[in-house]
Amino acid sequence: MKLFRIALMSVIAFGLIFSFAFAAGEAEKGKALFNDAKFAGGVKACSSCHPNGKGLEKSGDKKEFNIMGQTQKSLEEAINACIVNASKGKAIDVKSSQMKEMVAYIKSLKAKKPAAGY
Repeated sequence: MKLFRIALMSVIAFGLIFSFAFAAGEAEKGKALFNDAKFAGGVKACSSCHPNGKGLEKSGDKKEFNIMGQTQKSLEEAINACIVNASKGKAIDVKSSQMKEMVAYIKSLKAKKPAAGY
């Protein structure tokens, strides 16, 4: 029985470590997309308006957004609104890996403290 508990705890610990590593990888990929001016066929990067994610630190926790006079009911809708309106690109599928990566990056911003001078 003790061996079973040790094995079970090991599997749980491994799963948690793997999930954190995977989430960090998604955030890094999202950061690359965030800084890519040609992402989704656009003409400017998200970082053009939000250098280093500035101004988006609380976005990962919000349930509603108001962008350019329109209300979006999710972070995914807000991301697409910016892609279409600010970057002049094409909206991406809300279930795509690119959207998951962008969301992971934006959510990762709340954990970071603002750099000196901001």
